[in-house]
Formats: sequence, C-alpha cells, structure tokens
Amino acid sequence: MAESAVFHLLANFAPFLQEEVNLLTGVRDEIEYIRDEFERMTAFLRVADAMEETDPGIAVWVKQVREAAYDTADALDMHMLRLGHHHGNGVRGFLHKVCCYIKTIKARHQIASEVKGIKSRLINISEGYQRYSDIYRRQEQGSRPTIAWYDSRGDALLLEEAELVGIEKPKSQLIQWLMEDDPQLKVVSIAGMGGLGKTTLTKKVYDDPIVKKHFQNHAWITVSESFKTEKLLQSMIEQLFEEVKQPIPQGVENMDTNSLKGIINAFLQQKRYVLVLDDVWNIHAWKSFRYAFPNGYCGSRVILTTRKVDLASFSSGECHGHVYNLMPLASEDSWTLFCRKTFQGNSSPPYLEGLSRDILRRCEGLPLAIVAISGLLTTKEKNVEEWERISRSLGAELEENEKLTSMSRILSLSFFDLPWNLKLCFLYLSIFPEDYSIDHWRLIRLWVAEGFVEAKDGMTVEEVAQSYLNGLINRSLIQVARKRNERRITAYRIHDLWREIIVSKSKEQNIVTLASERGIVWPKKVRCLSVHQYLDSEQESSCFTHLRSLIVFSSIDSFSILSKVALLGDGLRLLTSLDLEGTQLETFPNEIVKLCHLKHLSLRGTKLKTIPKSIGNLQNLETLDLKQTHVTELPDEILKLRRLRHLLLYRYHFSENAFRYGTGFKAPMGIGSLSSLQKLCSVEANHDNGIVLRELRKLTQLRRVHILKLRRTDGKVLCSSLEKLKNLRSLCVSAIQEDEIIDLDSLSSPPQRLRTLYLVGHLQRLPRWIPSAFNLVRVCLRHSKIRDADLLRSLQDLPNLASLDIFHAYVGKELCFKAGAFQNLEILWLGELNELIWVRVEASSMHRLKNLFLAKCKLMEELPSGIEHLTNLKSLHLFNMPDSLISRLSRDLQGGDYWKVSHIPCVITGGWKDDRWQEYFLS
Repeated sequence: MAESAVFHLLANFAPFLQEEVNLLTGVRDEIEYIRDEFERMTAFLRVADAMEETDPGIAVWVKQVREAAYDTADALDMHMLRLGHHHGNGVRGFLHKVCCYIKTIKARHQIASEVKGIKSRLINISEGYQRYSDIYRRQEQGSRPTIAWYDSRGDALLLEEAELVGIEKPKSQLIQWLMEDDPQLKVVSIAGMGGLGKTTLTKKVYDDPIVKKHFQNHAWITVSESFKTEKLLQSMIEQLFEEVKQPIPQGVENMDTNSLKGIINAFLQQKRYVLVLDDVWNIHAWKSFRYAFPNGYCGSRVILTTRKVDLASFSSGECHGHVYNLMPLASEDSWTLFCRKTFQGNSSPPYLEGLSRDILRRCEGLPLAIVAISGLLTTKEKNVEEWERISRSLGAELEENEKLTSMSRILSLSFFDLPWNLKLCFLYLSIFPEDYSIDHWRLIRLWVAEGFVEAKDGMTVEEVAQSYLNGLINRSLIQVARKRNERRITAYRIHDLWREIIVSKSKEQNIVTLASERGIVWPKKVRCLSVHQYLDSEQESSCFTHLRSLIVFSSIDSFSILSKVALLGDGLRLLTSLDLEGTQLETFPNEIVKLCHLKHLSLRGTKLKTIPKSIGNLQNLETLDLKQTHVTELPDEILKLRRLRHLLLYRYHFSENAFRYGTGFKAPMGIGSLSSLQKLCSVEANHDNGIVLRELRKLTQLRRVHILKLRRTDGKVLCSSLEKLKNLRSLCVSAIQEDEIIDLDSLSSPPQRLRTLYLVGHLQRLPRWIPSAFNLVRVCLRHSKIRDADLLRSLQDLPNLASLDIFHAYVGKELCFKAGAFQNLEILWLGELNELIWVRVEASSMHRLKNLFLAKCKLMEELPSGIEHLTNLKSLHLFNMPDSLISRLSRDLQGGDYWKVSHIPCVITGGWKDDRWQEYFLS
C-alpha cells in the first residue's frame, strides 16, 4: 500500500523542478535525488506488498517508506502554499517577482532544510533495511521457534451433518444440479465470502450416498491461494487410481503438468465422474486443471468452491453449469447454531439472551464466526459483566484472543490476496460507522480525492474507481446494500466482522483515525480523521498538522469540530477532502475557503443557504456537493473552479402538487467555461433567455445533466446543445409546470451513450429519436399525459431497456404489451394512470420481467390479462389499487384470480391509510 503514496508523490514533483520555481542552490539536485530514490523504491514495493504479512522486516520497511512519502508530499505542498503567488508581465511583473522572492526567502531556507532532512531519512531507510533484514533472515534460518496459526478449514471435512444447520436447502439444490439428466460435462460453482461454509456444504454433498452411487469416480483436491499444480494433479491421480484399486503409474512424482493431465484425461474417458476443486482463488488456477477433465458425454460434474463471483461465473459458464451463491444463515438458524455451540444445545439463560443476540448480530449469519465466538464464550464465566465486555471489545478480541485468530486469519486471506491499490481502498472503508449504508458515488469521489485511483488511458478516474468497487464485490469483501432498478448499485455495506478487521489494520498502518469514543490513543500524525461521536480537545496541535481528510458523521455541531481542528492543526492547510454531510451546519465556515489543496467538499444535507464569493479560492476543487441544502444560487466566482468535475446542487421535497418535487439552482452566465464538468445537477432553465442552455454545448465531458423548469420555447436550444454532448449517459428534463410541453423533437439523434432518460412534463408524443437510443437502460415518463395508444411502440424494441416507469404519463384506456416486445425489461411501474381500464400482456412479452408495480390506477378492476405468462416475475406490488381487484386475489375465493399470481413468490398490497403507509403480503 506504500506504492499508492509513492505514486501520488511522484506526480507532484514536477512543479518544483520547473524553471519558474526559484529554489536555493543545491536544493533542486536534492529534490531530484529524492524523486529518483522513490522511483527506485517502486520497483520493489509491489513485491514487498505481497510479503508484508509473512516478513516483519519488510512490513517495517514498507511502513517507513509510506510515511516518508506522505511527509515528502506534505513538505512540497506546504512549500507551494508559502510561495504561492502570480506575477504579471513587464517591469511591474519583474518588480513584483523580486519583491516576492525577498519576502519568501525564509520559506525557501525552510524548504531547503526540510529537503535535506528527507534525503537523509531516505538514505537511513534504505541502509537500515539492508542492515536489519540480513540479521532477521539469519534468525529465521536458525532454530528460533515459530508459532503457526491454526487453519480450521480442514475441520470442515470432519464435521458430522447433525452438527450443521441451514444446510438442507442448498444441499438439495446442489444434488439436483449434479444429478440432472444432461450428458455434458458441467461445472457447479459455489461462491461466497470466507467463513460461509462452502467447504462444509460441498463435503456433505460429495459424501451423500446418492451422489456416491451416481458417479463412478470421485476425487477431492484443495487448491488454496498458493497451490502447486503438479502436487495437486499427483494427488488427484492417487485418489482416482486407489479408488478402483489400480496401481499408480510409475514416475508420476517426476512428471510435468502436461503428462499428469494426460494421465487423468485418459483415465476419465467414457466415465461418469465427480471432482471437487475446493478453494480456487483465480481463473489461472481453474485453467491449470480445466483440460485434464474430458467431456465424455457421460454426465460428469466438477464442483468448484471460490470466494470470487466472477471466477464462479466464468468456470460454470465455460462448461454450461450452475452457480450457487451461498448466503449467510438466516436469523433462526444462526440462533440455533449459536445455542448449540455456546450452551451445548440448551437454551440461553434469560439474563444472557439479550447480550447473546447482540453478539450474534455481529456475526451476521457467518457460520465460521458463530462457531469461533461460541468457542470463546464457552470458556468465559456466564455472567453479564463478562459478556458485556466481549460484546463491547470484539475488535480487540479478534486481534488478541488466540481462540479467534484462526477465524480472523481465514477471513483475512481475501484481504492479503488483494492487489496493493485495492487494499488501500478497502482499508479506507473503515471511515464509515458500523452498519452504515455507503453511497456509491460518495465513495468513488472520496477515493479519487484521496489519490487512491490510478489514471488509465481511455478511462475516467471515476470509471477506474468503479472497477475497484467491482473487484471488492467480486471477492465478497463488500456487500450490495441497495440497487436501483435491479442493475445500478447505489449503496454498499461491510460485514461487521470485516469492519472490525479493517479498522484494526487501518489503525495499525495509520490510514484512518477514528474519533468514535472519548479517551482514544491518537497517532503522532493524523492523516485521515473520521469523527463518529466525539472529538477531544486535549490533542496536541502537531497531531493535525498533516491532516489530509476530515469526514464528520456525527450530528453534533460540525462548525465547532471544524474550528477546533483548524485551531489545533494550523488551519488544516493541507486538507484535500472535507465531508460534512448531514451535519448541523447553517453558515458556510470561513476556514473552508483557505483550503487551497481541497479537492472534495461535501456539505450535503446541511442547512446551508448561501455560498460566499470566496469559494473561487478553491481552484483545486473537483467535487462540490450541495445536494439537499437550501442553496438556490451560486456566485459567479464558481467559474474560477476550472477543475470542477461534479457540481451537485438540488433538493427534493414533498408538496401537495406532486409535479413540483424538486428544485435546482440558478447557474451563473458562462458556466460553459467549467469544461471539466462530468455531472451537473440540477440547472434551472427559466432564469435567462436560453443562455445557460447554449452554454451546455461547451461541456463536452458531461456524463449526467439535469435540467429543471424548461419552457417549450427552450426545446430547440437544448437539443442543439445535446447534439454536442457525445459522452452523455444520463439526461433528466423537467418542465416549468405540469401543462408545459417538453419539445425535444428537433434533436436529430440521441447521444449514443445515453443510458438513463427522465422526462417530467407534458409530451404530445414521445420524441421521435427514442427508438434509435439503443443503449437506454432506464426510461422514466412522469406527468406526460400522452394520448397516443401506440405509446409502447417507440419503446418496445429497445434492446437494453431494463426499467420503465409510466407515471401519470398516459391518458388512454388500454395498454397492450405485444408478443416479443420488451425482451430485456426487468422492472415495470404503471402509476396514476387514471383513465386506464385494462392491461394485456401477450405471450412471450416481457419474459424477463422480475418486478411489476401497479399504483393508483383507480379504474383498473382486474389484473393485467396474461400476467400468468410472466413466469420470471419475483414480486407484484399493488399500491392504492381498487378493492375489487385486491379482493379477487384471495386464495379461498372460488372463481377468483389467485391462480394468475400463484407462481409469483411475493405479492404485496398496500397504500396510505390513517396517515400511515401499510403493506400486506398476500404470498
């Protein structure tokens, strides 16, 4: 992880080596030496990153390099602050330059001294590593005893099935897949995070008498993260030949991999076999064995377990198989397992039940954790005080208690397997409080501001950050907490035990400092401070002089926190990220406009009303998030922020008029000069004569834009600008009032990358270019009042359309979803269609539909005709629908409609009643 700090530093050397930066004699040479030394270190850092856990000497060296890189970056940035000035041309400019040089001579001597100190420190780090690593390795080769952690994964193969809970359903499904009547070779993959019991489940399936009898040959090999192909192939050969009591071929122990694969392939020809590859870590490992397994069309199967979802999908997809995503235990099963292990099968004593359930909640259904923590509890006195202590200090127990170190180590294997950049991003998640729902875009923007994201050709840094998130999801290290329309992930969460682990590792490596309780031990240099509850006032001021990030989650007065840290930490002058989302902030703090290095500023959800003109001082700002504040206008000085990439200023609110659900801001003239903007939300278009809409065409990097209060006469101007926005992915257009027509017909063709389209306001008809918007994934039509009975014709052939909202957008009596239409639609909303009487779904229409919502269609007294054709429907939601429709769904009603929905797992009715939202599950 030191590599990230070094790479970030190397990118910052250029300003100090340019001719216009006046350095004292000899300082330039020493800065070049420092730069070159860090460049040399990067060649070894990637190797060292993988060795930190097993080589304490390397771990110390890496930490020293990381701290030296951070301190060097701080020194260079402070130097720029001290010397920061601009000179004009001519005689006046020359005199100003001379004057500034004289005024800053003290600062130049100071940077010279600091550079010499850094150079000396780097030399000592390099020499010290060589000196002490030799001694350490000599000790390792001696007789010094080592304590090995106990790998309990092997115990999973010895567990009796009677000891297990929640295994019946997954076991039954897996056996069904293994036994299905298909002669092709298939791979059945079991995926899930470490500790879920993949090995245990697989062993019970593998040993089941029905499975044993069905297959002629059987073999099990545990691959693990550091496998040797030859050894595992030899083990498989031994198992296969011993099972049929045949002698093992001579010379197997000296054969290469191709020869070993040849023996296995020949042995398994024309046989029905089942093979287990347990704990596979990457696609390379799968490919190392894949071609040893012949497809003799005898119904053979390979069972593969892995922590990585993409590997499971790849291997099963390659061999036409199945993927079983193993889930945590349900609450009832978790409690059963906990009591079985903690109280020897008895019930919990009443006085401990509350604490037991609290401790169990932290395990979140992870069998490995439940068993390990139960084992710890069995050694403790069964009294409230002791169990309260364990509940309160579970993180420390994971780190120190030998009964839990094995579990912690097994979970941590996934962390050790991460590349260096993902390790740092993952540890950074420790800034968030326990059980916190982590917003997708908030996390991405914070990662970028912190410098964690490496630029790649052809990709924005945000797209690279998205690939990092995908890597963590794929490894089951973070969980999807919320999705929008089944596809777009909007929020994440971390398993409680994983959070305990990364909080510990982050603290150890001084990545994040948490102010979550009183009396914590502060590091010498706080670089990233996350305030959850308290911020003690007893810290030394030097503690904050290197602060780069401040994130406040507490609802206490953020202004006092900001002022307190500013006083202690020399004004937070090096701060690059400031996130005060949701805090009780009413006025814009003066300290903020002094933060010249600031890249990320979020005041989302505060009570802020105005932004000062001095915002123009923040010329490194990339994100300005003012969503859900009371700000409605930005000063012209915002146009100085030429690096701004995300400008978010809009507010949702409830109103008696459902049309007016949001407000944006009055944009300053000349907003087109912010040429780096990728997101602009939400601009009100009614404050000028279309000038701002004309300016949009200059913002060619825009990915997302929201236009509010559009007038009919603005349509042509907006369309002419949209034609220039080749990178646009999301477009939201809302009319100035409900009856105002949105006219977008003058757009000759849509932005070809457009994925999301919101049109809120009166449409005489759908824009004629919609059928050619082939990349559209979501279309939302609200208050459109379309009368054309062919509303659906323009949408039905869009190849990627997954979500469609028609809300108060159609005034006809009938809607027909034609056969073969909407082939990829997964979510359909039909709401407030006050004239709608019936809906017909023809066979083979919307065959992938998963969620259907019907709301406030007051004349619709029957379910959609043909709803029984929607065999993949997972949920049907009926909100504020006529009682006559709901009553016909009773399973006890003779001649009713229950048979039409009996195949749907979840049918929900509901609506507002007595000022309260109520829901009822019919199935």
